[in-house]
Amino acid sequence: MSASDYESVIGLEVHAQLLTRSKIFCGCSTQFGAPPNHNTCPVCLGLPGVLPVLNKRVVEFAIRAGLALGCSIRKTSVWSRKNYFYPDLPKGYQITQYDLPICEGGTLTIDVDGRVREIRIRRIHMEEDAGKSVHDPSGGESLVDLNRAGVPLLEIVSEPDLRSSEEAAEYLKTLRDVLVYLGINDGNMEEGSFRCDANVSVRRKGARELGQRTELKNMNSFRFVRQAIDYEITRQIALVESGGKVVQETRLWDTQRNVSRPMRSKEDAHDYRYFPEPDLPALHVTDALIEEVRKSLPELPKAKAQRFQSQYGLAAYDVKILCADPLLADFFEATARGYGDYKKISNWFQGELLRLLNEEGGTISTLKFAPSQLAALLTSVDKGEISASAGKDVLGEMFRTGKDPAAIIAAKGLGQVSDAAVIENAVDEVIAKNPGEVEKYRAGKKQVFGFFVGQVMKAMKGKGNPGLINELLKKKLG
Repeated sequence: MSASDYESVIGLEVHAQLLTRSKIFCGCSTQFGAPPNHNTCPVCLGLPGVLPVLNKRVVEFAIRAGLALGCSIRKTSVWSRKNYFYPDLPKGYQITQYDLPICEGGTLTIDVDGRVREIRIRRIHMEEDAGKSVHDPSGGESLVDLNRAGVPLLEIVSEPDLRSSEEAAEYLKTLRDVLVYLGINDGNMEEGSFRCDANVSVRRKGARELGQRTELKNMNSFRFVRQAIDYEITRQIALVESGGKVVQETRLWDTQRNVSRPMRSKEDAHDYRYFPEPDLPALHVTDALIEEVRKSLPELPKAKAQRFQSQYGLAAYDVKILCADPLLADFFEATARGYGDYKKISNWFQGELLRLLNEEGGTISTLKFAPSQLAALLTSVDKGEISASAGKDVLGEMFRTGKDPAAIIAAKGLGQVSDAAVIENAVDEVIAKNPGEVEKYRAGKKQVFGFFVGQVMKAMKGKGNPGLINELLKKKLG
């Protein structure tokens, strides 16, 4: 049989670090990048005699995610201990939810190459993160940083509904966008605040029974997710075709060699000896809290994208870029309130604003100028006060200094000359100096027209109004 006779079955477990200022069971900071073991206390270090205290904000964020994904919110959920030994797990167990998670059910709609699919969400539960082991190959040492221990996580588990690496990557992108719009996760895969494990199996097409699955870890980009899943699918098919059997195990994705390699045998639930957490009572969520959270939900990415297309008449490509970041979308709408050519705003966002952010650094939240200033700049270009080229220079200065466009235009002498008499003098001089080119143009070589435009602009040091220059040249050249 060939690879085309098989289908892949993929389920994803996403761990999303929540954007709370303190950890889930103590008051330690969740700040990323602090010195090793700086954000710790007796609670998150697991010292004897300490008791966890639940962070209410974590519960609100979990409900927020559940409602956005169409889940049922459980009124009473229970905490459990997941027992395993690892150097970066100071207590020897992880406080999580097992039998009764806070959210169940739900769906996430994805679109891959125009094919829309609904991926079922099995559950969402809250848990604490472990610390981080840092391995030093040169010194042969392994160090432990417990800053991350106790940081609140949501684990979002899909049903095995995904059928390709492309679908898996699109599911992750769509889910990340939802969580970022909700304001509960920053979506940063490289820093590990949004990470996933993939459960992958293969079976012959038409079969109902699932094949043996393996778990893939260490995928910190969408590209690595696609590569790792494709590799694992190919590996499993080749193994089955050769008469072998897929072993239930956890495999690490090696980003240097582009292969997956065994890490450990895959545990089942009973291996973790789950039992109720004795130091935390059952969590009771009221209808009032659920409704309060529901009312605070923002417009989600899909709804915003549909509105942008209908309200602003933008193409799907433009909308996808503008709505990828809620802050970018908000900045666009604020600019649109002061300037009516929505397509032109979109073009400047995609061409100049995003280029400046990529080349000079920063984010939408750190921009030094306001949307009203960008609207004023675009209006100046439309009025012919400055050229489009000069407008780009002004935007660059606004980006770096936050100054008003009018002040920059005046200081740099970028104002465009729109005085018809001044432009006519320049046009007459250029025509008088180039009789040979005039003859060529009048003989039918219309491409010479660009030469005249360039010469007039040069004579006016780039400040002539292009529209007036073109109009006067056509009139005088005949």
